[in-house]
Amino acid sequence: MAKRVRVLAVASGGGHWVQLFRMRKSWTGCAVTYATTTPDFRDEVIADARERGEAEPQYRVVVEANRWQKLRLLRSLLQIALVVVRARPDVVVSTGAAPGYFALRIARLLGIRTIWVDSIANASELSLSGQRIGRHADVWLTQWEDLARANGPQYWGAVV
Repeated sequence: MAKRVRVLAVASGGGHWVQLFRMRKSWTGCAVTYATTTPDFRDEVIADARERGEAEPQYRVVVEANRWQKLRLLRSLLQIALVVVRARPDVVVSTGAAPGYFALRIARLLGIRTIWVDSIANASELSLSGQRIGRHADVWLTQWEDLARANGPQYWGAVV
């Protein structure tokens, strides 16, 4: 029996989460752990998995933080580190922001494959997290063709 690929899908709430959740069919058949900054989506995630006949995914909540909240960022980093270590994913995918950045950085340190999809909301330039994650991601994507560059990010289309 083949081992199911373990996916850790990470995003902060709001638009980052919406875009990440729209990609869920990409990991059909995988053992999925979601990590986000709000408990509000848990029921939707579980209901969707049942509706599609998928195994119930794990759902983890981490603190919301931004670059001006240094202590909360540290707490978020520690929480994400625990999620990554406990989930033991084969791949980490994120649409941003801080929790996704932390997850990809930790994953790379552990030799785990990583995918970053920058938010479609960033039409004129990459997000701050997106700008900083590029060299640490195995796959670094933008959803705007005009933001793609030869050395990354690449454009493979839009999620929305």
